[in-house]
Amino acid sequence: MIKITLKDGSVREVEQGTTIAGLAASISRGLAKVAVAGKVNDEMKDLSCQLTEDAAVEIVTIDSDEGLDVLRHSTAHLMAEAVANLFPGTKFGIGPSIAKGYYYDFDSEHVFTPEDLASIEKEMSRLVKEKNEYKRREVTREEALSHFGELGEKYKVELIEGLPEDATISMYTQGNFTDLCAGPHLPSTANIKAFKLMSLAGAYWRGSEKNKMLQRIYGTAFAKPADLEEHLFKLEEAKRRDHRKLGLELDLFSLHEEGPGFPFFHPKGMILRNELEDFWRKEHRRRGYQEIKTPIILNRSMWEQSGHWDHYKENMYFTEIDDQDFAVKPMNCPGGMIMYKTKMHSYRDLPLRVGELGLVHRHELSGALHGLLRVRNFTQDDAHIFMLPSQIKEELIGVIELVDYFYKVFGFDYHVELSTRPEDSMGSDEDWETATRSLQEALEEKGIEYKVNPGDGAFYGPKIDFHVEDCLDRTWQCGTIQLDFQMPEKFDLSYIGEDGQKHRPVMIHRVVYGSIERFIALLTEHYAGAFPVWLAPVQVRILPISERHHEYAKSLASRLNDLDIRVETDERKEKISYKIREAQTEKVPFTLVVGDQEAESNMAAVRRYGQGDAGEKMSVDAFIALVQEEIASKKALKATSKEK
Repeated sequence: MIKITLKDGSVREVEQGTTIAGLAASISRGLAKVAVAGKVNDEMKDLSCQLTEDAAVEIVTIDSDEGLDVLRHSTAHLMAEAVANLFPGTKFGIGPSIAKGYYYDFDSEHVFTPEDLASIEKEMSRLVKEKNEYKRREVTREEALSHFGELGEKYKVELIEGLPEDATISMYTQGNFTDLCAGPHLPSTANIKAFKLMSLAGAYWRGSEKNKMLQRIYGTAFAKPADLEEHLFKLEEAKRRDHRKLGLELDLFSLHEEGPGFPFFHPKGMILRNELEDFWRKEHRRRGYQEIKTPIILNRSMWEQSGHWDHYKENMYFTEIDDQDFAVKPMNCPGGMIMYKTKMHSYRDLPLRVGELGLVHRHELSGALHGLLRVRNFTQDDAHIFMLPSQIKEELIGVIELVDYFYKVFGFDYHVELSTRPEDSMGSDEDWETATRSLQEALEEKGIEYKVNPGDGAFYGPKIDFHVEDCLDRTWQCGTIQLDFQMPEKFDLSYIGEDGQKHRPVMIHRVVYGSIERFIALLTEHYAGAFPVWLAPVQVRILPISERHHEYAKSLASRLNDLDIRVETDERKEKISYKIREAQTEKVPFTLVVGDQEAESNMAAVRRYGQGDAGEKMSVDAFIALVQEEIASKKALKATSKEK
């Protein structure tokens, strides 16, 4: 008998040689039914693996992230088997699982087409019904080289030759297909219930342009058909919500070859942008922040002093003025340091909270550019807090509460990650440990769960990142809090303490939106362009039924305009049904239809975006009260993926 420690800490005694599948069955029939692999002392194993000594074992189920990886990797092998059956002579590269799916790289004389994907899927479905086992066999290096060499599988041979001398080499066979693979895999192809092939692409072998271009087929797989359907629906929704498409349709912004990565904001986009910035300014004033503006271009010596020259120059733009080197700022913080030094500060002045909506420029490769999500110039809603060491926790908690407030206004859920010291960093171990511990303590005092990202901090300090979740369950890193002991040292910042001596302040760098441009892209996709009333570029559109109602429409528009409600009047000689449809297409929150009855009784037929065809008759006073309340409260209808 051997002792097995389970994930919950309980210990079971089983016979030596019991498989992981047998262990799962001894725990419960339900667990055995959904088990796809096991972790033995944190190492992933097949269910057929025999337990031979005392160990910690975790049963991996198909609905877990690790279980889905096993499912998707196994489905990649199934796809490779189908390709081998349909297109003899194909040679095989690699076929890993990836986020939300898998791919396999093929070297084939046949050029795959989208139509081929349907044939491959059909063959995969046939193979699933054969219920073939995934059988593992460990082999010597010589056996592996002989097997794949005889088949002419040069890519597999190259992989084997690159393995360490002491590596365990294993092959998996299902049906008539054998692949080089470390595993683990599903027990059988019968466990594959829901899959779809998604797309084709070219991929250089091992990612090098010096190597041959292979054909890559992408696919996805889920534990249940319903999960696959939901995933495919969200992919279609993502296309419908693409901010680049909506940005043009709603006349918000555009991107042009004359300035790749440098977005152009149109008048309606500027309204949206200004509303976000005005909200930012108001909430920061309430919390004791002062706003500044620093130059876009600064001397090279300043960037050398800050450390950016050594740690970040490949992402910067440069120019020359009067025979001196200058750099366009990629970050706002050095300018904030210079401004801090313009006067001597007392401990009584601290904490000093200074904010800046600063335009920054960063070099991005052309292939990485993506709408407003990845650009070469953007506005960071930066703020820097200069403080006493004793004020660190209180200030960190204040920033966490501010970020939480902002995201709740927009209806976002979020999760938090703590990133620690990277290899390319500056400062002492002691400073980094103090800074990291301070961030942890602030999160724990607020009761916030967080994930640790080792080595992913900024070069000058650890950070807390806020990842917001949109209505399609996608996550976006927006807000960040960085605790910095290094910049005050680099710039020789000081304050006069109670003892009359100079002391070094501590700094917080932080953003809430992260990038105004990126946040606008996120909001556009989250709301599918149907912005809450307070953000909508046009809040109300008035539609007079005929020309004789123009005067009433104009007087109503004038009244709304005087109340700072953004309003348009559509006086075109078009059918009212056409104008209503157009207002819906442009996602205007409120449309007011006015005719004889409305003009005579000072009323309007109010139609709200997304709420059907019927117009509710309301007095103008009642409508104004409704709109003003929604603007003042920043009411955000919960965005959902089902929104049409």
